[in-house]
Amino acid sequence: MSSPIVTRRGAQQAKIQTRAMVKSKLAPTSSASATSSSTSTSASMAATASSANSGNAASGFRKPNPALLEAKRRARNMLKSQTNGAAAVQESVTDIFQNAVNAKSMQRGPTALIYDESMSQHCCLWDDQHQERPERFTRTLERCKELNLIERCMSLPSRLATKDEILKLHSVAHYECLERTSGVQDEEAMEELCSHYDAIYIHPSTFKLSLLASGSTIELVDHLLTGKAQNGMAIIRPPGHHAMKAEFNGYCYFNNVALAAQHALDAHHLQRILIIDYDVHHGQGTQRFFYNDDRVLYFSIHRYEHGSFWPNLPESDYHAIGAGSGTGYNFNVPLNAKGMGNGDYMAIFQQLLLPVALEYQPELIIVSAGYDAALGCPEGEMEVTPACYPHLLNPLLRLANSRVAVVLEGGYCVESLSEGAALTLRALLGDPCPPLVEPLPLPSAELRDALLNCIFVHRPYWRCLQLQQTYAASELLEEQQQQQPTDSQQLHRVKRLWLGGPLPEGPQRYPTRGTSAQLSPDVVARNAARLQMLRAETQLSVPAARVCYAYDPQMLQHFNLHDTSHPEQPMRIHQIHQMHHDYQLLERMHPLTARAATTDEVCLAHTRAHLNSVRRLQGRNEEELQQLGAGYNSVYLHPRTFECATLASGAVLQAVDSILRGESRSGICNVRPPGHHAEADQPHGFCIFNNVAIAAQYAIREYNLERILIVDWDVHHGNGTQHIFESNPKVLYISVHRYEHGAFFPKGPDGNYDVVGKNAGRGFNVNIPWNKKGMGDVEYALAFQQLIMPIAYEFNPQLVLVSAGFDAAIGDPLGGCKVTPEGYGLFTHWLSALAGGRVLVCLEGGYNVNSISYAMTMCTKTLLGDPMPTPQFGIASSQRPPTVAFQSCIETLQQCVEVQRHHWKSLVFGCKLPQSALGENNNEDFLAATLQQLNISNDDAQGAAGGAIDDQPDCGQERPSGSKPKVKVKTLTEFMAEHKEQ
Repeated sequence: MSSPIVTRRGAQQAKIQTRAMVKSKLAPTSSASATSSSTSTSASMAATASSANSGNAASGFRKPNPALLEAKRRARNMLKSQTNGAAAVQESVTDIFQNAVNAKSMQRGPTALIYDESMSQHCCLWDDQHQERPERFTRTLERCKELNLIERCMSLPSRLATKDEILKLHSVAHYECLERTSGVQDEEAMEELCSHYDAIYIHPSTFKLSLLASGSTIELVDHLLTGKAQNGMAIIRPPGHHAMKAEFNGYCYFNNVALAAQHALDAHHLQRILIIDYDVHHGQGTQRFFYNDDRVLYFSIHRYEHGSFWPNLPESDYHAIGAGSGTGYNFNVPLNAKGMGNGDYMAIFQQLLLPVALEYQPELIIVSAGYDAALGCPEGEMEVTPACYPHLLNPLLRLANSRVAVVLEGGYCVESLSEGAALTLRALLGDPCPPLVEPLPLPSAELRDALLNCIFVHRPYWRCLQLQQTYAASELLEEQQQQQPTDSQQLHRVKRLWLGGPLPEGPQRYPTRGTSAQLSPDVVARNAARLQMLRAETQLSVPAARVCYAYDPQMLQHFNLHDTSHPEQPMRIHQIHQMHHDYQLLERMHPLTARAATTDEVCLAHTRAHLNSVRRLQGRNEEELQQLGAGYNSVYLHPRTFECATLASGAVLQAVDSILRGESRSGICNVRPPGHHAEADQPHGFCIFNNVAIAAQYAIREYNLERILIVDWDVHHGNGTQHIFESNPKVLYISVHRYEHGAFFPKGPDGNYDVVGKNAGRGFNVNIPWNKKGMGDVEYALAFQQLIMPIAYEFNPQLVLVSAGFDAAIGDPLGGCKVTPEGYGLFTHWLSALAGGRVLVCLEGGYNVNSISYAMTMCTKTLLGDPMPTPQFGIASSQRPPTVAFQSCIETLQQCVEVQRHHWKSLVFGCKLPQSALGENNNEDFLAATLQQLNISNDDAQGAAGGAIDDQPDCGQERPSGSKPKVKVKTLTEFMAEHKEQ
């Protein structure tokens, strides 16, 4: 029999700490508690000194700790020094739960919306078929009104940008050129002027409306950064992301997003801004402004086709990663094929964007939201469905202190644009992501190559991009000699291909009529029919109650009669309930009346013999109960155990009913005893009946569900849940837990990464086993984005059940991990994008009552839509040696991906990358030479840094487009000849 989870030494240490805190007039709520939310600064310092010098704990804090006094002296002298071990104590001790404490007053703020009806005036006077037409704007507003979204927003008054604001990035000549067109009615002269710019028309109102678009974007950002709104959207035109310092380009005049970002840098002194540009065209204007600036991370996803797609620039490829201090802060994901859709875009976000965003820790996120990658757009010819856009936005909404600004760019199929933009606004308002009607397509081979290329060139700069293993030249040679790659190695070759043709020299004239992309009538009809079907079948109705809450004080009656300091104690759920009261959350939730699960319901997951054995505990004396409990692994029994256990299971079933009947969107179950260790035929590890397993079986039987996801983040492997469902393909069980090569409770091989289920359930069991202690927010976030979320989206659950043990939380006496309460809130938010938001969080373990109370409270606040403090993932983590935990995490994830990719086709990114010395195309000089040639930052590096901006030649003169740098490129024939494999 395995040893109990709680050792005698651990229990004794908990008692010593409790006595010490009592002597110091601290007020712990349990023996497992190390801190209290009401602890004063001096008390916090005393508690820290106790943990640093536990040998003196029993005698209280009468004698000052010399190490603490030394730390104070150094702090007073303002010396930046560190000491070893316990001596590294600062004068002001930060509460490990401070972020959760700060979140008490954080409630969902308004979503700001800014637009101006006059923006519909901008149109092409000489081409009435031009695709950048007013209907893009008017139809988007109409759809938002149809969904009753505008009335739910904080309406902001639009305003004109000032000349000084425009000149932060654009040249005087550029500004004055457009200013001179204001009110001009000479169409012939205007068309002649526009012929000197790529994809530009100018209307008499264009100058004013361009100022209005830029000013409105700046106004939106101001409201977010001053706390007047939580997030917001600017529905504006003309767009801006192609506009450069001294050149109009691609329907863009002033760069709205870049100007707003520069304003945030200058006026609000931000240091980290993330710009995400998913317009189907590369926003080269935005890229150029910040190419040398590490204060702005620019991330663009765009159709490229090896340079053959507009704007046909070498600098739009993956190898353009920034320059100077901005090196590593420019990301291009070039899409080299048409028809890419939801699966491709989701993979980009999960595998690359979100890990980088978490490591970057942005203070503001601005989305250049072009919808020309949406299904039906003739310009992009991609297939992102409108309902996918909320899924792209959702994981960003708990970063940057929830300060997310969405700014409209392109999109030229009015139906997909208006629907995609409206559903984006709906997501900003906090509505759940609609379930995707169609199964999520797998990432394409072209996307796989492009994404791995991006990871390859950026991995020297980002700690989070180390998941892929590397290979040496000798391995490549061996593979080539074998003629066929082995399945286990999958050596990715990093290649660049230029099909854009020779770049033009000298002045150019551009067509001004008949430039709009056209699709064949058959394609248009098919797209229209598909869009109509998607709109009809996309579920947008939302239950009135955001969260239901299951709790009953009768569950306090189960406790250990022989050890009152036992970690699984009644105070766990009492303290959680009390904190929900203190945070004023109870009145914001739909309360449920708990009921006992019936015999029939319990037996959905357990044998009748097991149920009867627990039922017979009623009336037993203490000695009999102790003897019976000793026959199990880490179990204690009480005369009221049966009553409490059936009440816990029944409370979870009440929440399932509330969610699946459409009364509540999601649920919180504050119940005990826990359940995930309970086997079908016996109790185990503090668990009597498996609450979540019973709930899953109940949902299958009563509501005919076909796909239920169970995510178990308790620090211990949920052996009982795994065994109950290991042959059931209707339940996907994913557990992330401490494993220690099988030495951590519940011990044995069942929790290892290679245990994937049996028979029909093979592939529906995913274990992510940690082999080192100390795993925190960073490691868990990587597990979510690299494994849990891709597999979950591929599975497409109808209900998500979370076995929410909080013993991996920071401060827990048993887990030894460091997940913060706000980290749990973030993971809950990510899961809420699944199943239309039908997520049920059910308490399992967790034995520091402060930790579990804060953690469950953050989960609840997340489901209620409140903003979360962003977990601190480490801004400069790449500059420090990786921790042992992080290195072990990467090893575990690599092993998991290698096993699970045989069952989940979305996991196609686990192959090996070249070692850095190999360079691009396996030529160590190629990448460096290309970057040297590129030199795209010369045009506007000063402007990006806020320095002087020289006037440019008059914009009416004929001159070559600044969008096409003079770079010598190889033709396809030359490229193939040079790189032909022998």
